[in-house]
Amino acid sequence: MGRDGGGIRAASASSIEITFQYQGVRCRERIALKPTAANLKKAEQHKAAIEYSIANGTFDYAATFPKSKRIGTFKSVDARQNLGDYLLEWLERKSQTLKSSTISFYGTTIRSTLIPMFGNLAMAELSKKIIREKLSSHHVANKTLTNVQSCLRSALNDAVEDEILESNPLSGWAYKNREQLKEEDDVDPFTREEQSAILAAARGDTWPQLQFSFWTGLRPSELIALEWGDIDWIAGEVRIVRAKTRAAKEPESTKTLAGRRTVKLLAPAREALIKQKELTFLAGGRIFLNPITLEPWKHAGYIYRVIWTPAMKKSGVRYRRPYQSRHTYASMMLSAGENPMWVAKQLGHKDWTMIAKVYGRWMPSADVGAGGRAEALFSSNASVMTTSALDAAI
Repeated sequence: MGRDGGGIRAASASSIEITFQYQGVRCRERIALKPTAANLKKAEQHKAAIEYSIANGTFDYAATFPKSKRIGTFKSVDARQNLGDYLLEWLERKSQTLKSSTISFYGTTIRSTLIPMFGNLAMAELSKKIIREKLSSHHVANKTLTNVQSCLRSALNDAVEDEILESNPLSGWAYKNREQLKEEDDVDPFTREEQSAILAAARGDTWPQLQFSFWTGLRPSELIALEWGDIDWIAGEVRIVRAKTRAAKEPESTKTLAGRRTVKLLAPAREALIKQKELTFLAGGRIFLNPITLEPWKHAGYIYRVIWTPAMKKSGVRYRRPYQSRHTYASMMLSAGENPMWVAKQLGHKDWTMIAKVYGRWMPSADVGAGGRAEALFSSNASVMTTSALDAAI
């Protein structure tokens, strides 16, 4: 390490070696000075200047050590680049491979949260401690915190792959605020009476879309991307393969693999499609169109003012957003005793744990006769359940 263990040592009769950390990498470089006491002191000062410039994000490896073999190692990032600059360049690279909706989300997160929070830090300065301190002062819901960290973690994973960082300080953990109890959650489905009132208040050319949304549980972005070719009339199913988001110019594939699915056409949904055929079937393409422009919906936000809000006001039903039609479908299916795993697949969830968590209150508990079969089977030996009793009963 050198004469005092400080990263300075005589490397030869005509050179001194300096050791320092840069972008998570241990670096050793030689300077052409005889290792005299005075020159070793100069080398210490040079090392201190290097470490100061690294901490401030102004270190230029190529300018400091122009003959170094390590220059190529760090060529993928400007030594003076801070985290904010890297995130913007990373976003630009990712825009070539990720969905428009994902890029839109990442862009908003980077510009509104990550750059104000971490943007002035040099890449090598970022640490778990700094991330935790910054996020603890960001007073938002844990879901938002998770999304912010997901974006940052993805960018830092690429920085590790590019050998800019030695490790990702967000790897293997995530910061969470203490959860605050909510007076009520966002799951607020419509009753059958409320659905009837809304449908009765809807215009004739908007009724099919509302009826279809109540009886399929599709996300609004999936609903407006449906095409007539997605309907299998014989099997009685509709294929969900794309969604139209605000950020995308055209419909894109569903966000997750589980989102690509087939949804059973229950009778009310089929009825809505038959009615809709009179309006858009001959034109082909999208099933549901903006009734004012007769063009495909640009994004689901237009549904609020064109279809949803007018029907809600006229019906007198307490206002909830259109997404509640999805919650309504789930609550109806579960209240009727449909298999939770089947409901999960209809909604595009990979398993039923989310169903139990979000819609558990609508899942019927055991009926009053539950346990009766076991009681009858083992009643002759109620104190002990044995295999012999089972064999005898069989």
